[in-house]
Amino acid sequence: MTARLLDVGLVLVVLGMAAWIIVARQTVAAVMGFVAYGLLLSLVWLRLGAPDVALTEVAIGGGLSGVLMLGAAGRLRGVWQPPSEPGFPRRAVAAALSAVVVVGLVVSLLSLPDPPPTLALAAAANADATTIGNPVTNVLMAFRAMDTMLEKVVLLLALIGAWSLAPDRFWGGRPGQCHRADPNGPLAFLARVLTPVGIVVGFYVLWVSAEYPGGAFQGGTLLAAMWLLVMMAGLTDAPPTGRRWVRLILIAGPAVFLLVGLGGMLLGDAFLAYPVAWAKPLILAIELAMIVTVAVTLGLLMAGVPERSARE
Repeated sequence: MTARLLDVGLVLVVLGMAAWIIVARQTVAAVMGFVAYGLLLSLVWLRLGAPDVALTEVAIGGGLSGVLMLGAAGRLRGVWQPPSEPGFPRRAVAAALSAVVVVGLVVSLLSLPDPPPTLALAAAANADATTIGNPVTNVLMAFRAMDTMLEKVVLLLALIGAWSLAPDRFWGGRPGQCHRADPNGPLAFLARVLTPVGIVVGFYVLWVSAEYPGGAFQGGTLLAAMWLLVMMAGLTDAPPTGRRWVRLILIAGPAVFLLVGLGGMLLGDAFLAYPVAWAKPLILAIELAMIVTVAVTLGLLMAGVPERSARE
């Protein structure tokens, strides 16, 4: 009974925060509400028994997305003027469409067969082939490895697309603005204290993902957040995007994934088919390369497009 009351209270808080984000008139207030909304959703995923999704929601929904929108809000301050508020007819149409979507989702959930269709039993029955104890890692790295590899390629393409927005004279230069903060201020102190802990936690989240919730994406997001914190504190600057080591790290994860996949054609049965004896070490090698690639890619995406020359 107590758990049911807590779930109802959590749902009400989430709905209230969502309403606050919509009605907030100040951009910063809406962004802060969005960050809190992401953290609340992570609790919802925990209650639904999906800790891997909860970790991702904390890192992306409540972390990097919030940093990105706060940066955008700061740049728009004093430059962008919001349009006039829509009239009652437009608001009524938007509310009606939202209600239709909600009703459709409710009907879809209630119309699912009992028990709902699932491949969980088939995945669990073949989990021994990789000796990976975490079922989510098994699914991502074995049963849908092609999708996982392409997701990282799409992330790299997103970064290239962001860089393409830079003026030609800054191509290969440093992304974003140079952050200057008090070296003895609270932000610099926080960066010095929190960053080593965050790095250890990020790699720990990767290492335990073989048996427990975690993974390269969650760990890489934590590393990216620590890197952004150090840059925002003015302790270091973003590297020039034309540096060779930067570009090698950006392609390291997909390249290792691709090489392992091609090796599966020689030693296994098909592309991305792991030899049973080497399945776990190969998956961990891919994840280790991926965590570095994800961290650098997300960090550079959050830093923005090149706006300075490499010498600045």
